[in-house]
Amino acid sequence: MTATLKQTFSAMGSPCSLQLWAWDSGTAQRAAAAAQAEVARLEQRYSRYRPDSLTQRINTCAGDPDGIEVDAETAGLLDYAALAWRHSDGLFDLSTGSLRRLWDFRAGQLPTPAQREAALALVGWQRLIWQAPRLILPQPGMEIDLGGVVKEYAADAAAAQARAAGARGGYIDLGGDLRVFGPQADGQAWSIGIRHPLQPGKVMAHLQLRSGGLATSGTMERGFHHQGERLHHLLSPFTAWPVATLASITVVAPQCLVAGTAATTALLMGAQAGPAWLQAQEAHWLGITEGGQRCGSALARQAAA
Repeated sequence: MTATLKQTFSAMGSPCSLQLWAWDSGTAQRAAAAAQAEVARLEQRYSRYRPDSLTQRINTCAGDPDGIEVDAETAGLLDYAALAWRHSDGLFDLSTGSLRRLWDFRAGQLPTPAQREAALALVGWQRLIWQAPRLILPQPGMEIDLGGVVKEYAADAAAAQARAAGARGGYIDLGGDLRVFGPQADGQAWSIGIRHPLQPGKVMAHLQLRSGGLATSGTMERGFHHQGERLHHLLSPFTAWPVATLASITVVAPQCLVAGTAATTALLMGAQAGPAWLQAQEAHWLGITEGGQRCGSALARQAAA
């Protein structure tokens, strides 16, 4: 006898869900509660929108030559961010917090060249001093934004907590960033729907997963049109300007954190270089252009709408 449980909840500014199974309903309930508690813990700890978060404490120390000491979990995230920055040739950069203040996508306002230049002077992972456990943001106004890794990390961490609490298989979906940690009770894969970036409410494809992470990065959530060009929130850390890229990229990897980093890096590389880079990495990915054309690896060909 097994028990399957499905729940929806909100976290990290996104609609979320989980589905899992265990040998009995009590275990399934405890596993779901453990997963949601882990997501809530990480949101409280790292959200840039919470004045009491560790992210805010780090950014408040910008300009302090002594910086701030961080715990082992945060050190692991910063080590990962440093690795991702190097492997992306500086495109995946969590020091881009200051760029958030430049653009008002709701009002459709562009920053001036002087504003972009001033913001870029505060961006660059190489400007930070990171020697675990101490992080120093040497210039006042510098900011890190862990939002580029925390949601994906939380999906992986919540799946681990659910499994530790007795769940035998299932998935955690945090706004489209997802970790699968075992098949369904009958051994079948979970069917994961990928939302269409250009047609709200429509599923673009279904992927069959028994384990691993899946993450989607896209440009359609925030943006506006200016002089015939669509400007979106995915900004180059080198120019503070939106990159010309695909509408979205979905990547499947062993961990959601790795999938999310790869998807974002590929988008930042642009419409041509990003797909080429994913192919060179032998990544499993599915993309769609702003014109609605699908592209990708064998994953794209296997996915059924």
